[in-house]
Amino acid sequence: MEQAVRAVTVERGVDPAGLALVAFGGAGPLHACALAEALHMAAVIVPPRAGAFSAVGLLCSPRQRELVRSWPDPSSRDGLDAALAALGDDARAAVGGDAAGIDIEFAVDCRYRGQSHELTVRSVEAFHAEHERRNGYARPEAPVEVVALRARGRRPAPLRPEQLPAVSRQRCTGPAVAAEPDCTVWIPDGWVAEPGPLGAWILTRRERP
Repeated sequence: MEQAVRAVTVERGVDPAGLALVAFGGAGPLHACALAEALHMAAVIVPPRAGAFSAVGLLCSPRQRELVRSWPDPSSRDGLDAALAALGDDARAAVGGDAAGIDIEFAVDCRYRGQSHELTVRSVEAFHAEHERRNGYARPEAPVEVVALRARGRRPAPLRPEQLPAVSRQRCTGPAVAAEPDCTVWIPDGWVAEPGPLGAWILTRRERP
């Protein structure tokens, strides 16, 4: 576990000592303080419902689907708007639910003629500016080809965080084991767990006398 954290911090030039470790999963909070100690991290955050954290995230996240359809003739834009509208209808059907609450976002994959890679932009007209932003130059006189169409359907999450039952946690000084319905938290000697926002626990090293 320590090596995995090092791979996404130290090996990328990030000092973990200035970060907090978020511990979730049924057993994650058991090992979090030891891992933070090994990496000299400042604190550990144990969110409410840590054992079901991924499932709660899915329930509280908007449902979305992105559909992609290739455009058969890159040099022609005949029928492009109608094809995007049809793809948007498919994306709306893919996410289901009340049509009034669904947002549809459109995009196109474009390139200059002769290029072997594309950029995804909101519209063909936006391609030159995006190409200059990404690559440092633009060719306004060059023909722009359309390679693919995209439509993303998005509808509100089925559950809002405020609809979840409240989680109440009390200050706890280690060494202690906190057995919760969905996880077990180990608070070692020298650490203290303080209630944080939204029912989280903030675990930090206790100052020694």
